[in-house]
Amino acid sequence: MEAPLSSQLFLHSIFGYRGVVLFPWQARLYDRDVASAAPEKAENPAGHGSKEVKGKTHTYYQVLIDARDCPHISQRSQTEAVTFLANHDDSRALYAIPAPPFVARETLRAWQEKNHPWLELSDVHRETTENIRVTVIPFYMGMREAQNSHVYWWRYCIRLENLDSDVVQLRERHWRIFSLSGTLETVRGRGVVGREPVLSKEQPAFQYSSHVSLQASSGHMWGTFRFERPDGSHFDVRIPPFSLESNKDEKTPPSGLHW
Repeated sequence: MEAPLSSQLFLHSIFGYRGVVLFPWQARLYDRDVASAAPEKAENPAGHGSKEVKGKTHTYYQVLIDARDCPHISQRSQTEAVTFLANHDDSRALYAIPAPPFVARETLRAWQEKNHPWLELSDVHRETTENIRVTVIPFYMGMREAQNSHVYWWRYCIRLENLDSDVVQLRERHWRIFSLSGTLETVRGRGVVGREPVLSKEQPAFQYSSHVSLQASSGHMWGTFRFERPDGSHFDVRIPPFSLESNKDEKTPPSGLHW
């Protein structure tokens, strides 16, 4: 099958929504479920896991979802828009651009051209534990100055997929966040983005986005999700370690969008 082109319509195979392709790009996929013939050690300051992986290039897409389908996928995937860093003189650290039912106009093409660097991914990380596959895609958002220091921001998208027929529910998250400045932060909490999604045969996937900031230009994140089975037993699913790289020499933060 040929790769979809810009403006091509599609039906998502996992979440079932209709949409249109904005643009494709190439990204490195680090899949810890596939043995590599020429292994390369994944970056991991805390020695999380023992597998060695080598990135392979795959095609990914930035898309617009048909707004009519949003109510039907709200339990399986976030449908809010992409977040950006605010202007230097804006009191808000982050802001979101909503995703209305766009039509093909020059304003959309101009928006796409201006913000393409902030939508583009470079690495994808994937690992399966107990038939639960976790895929992580980090995005660098830019740097802001705060209290005479630099604060670097990333957005990361996480997809959880149940590859089995058994029903499981996500109960807790446990993150470890390492900064190049030498700090190691531990974050624990109930669920993700205020929810404890159930993964079943009928609805096997859930996807969400969140953000992290560091006072250093790079770092790492890794951790586990704790799931519960119907009988009350629990098991931990590994979140593959992934790098937070600033790419500060390749692009500069945007000054905000003007409509």
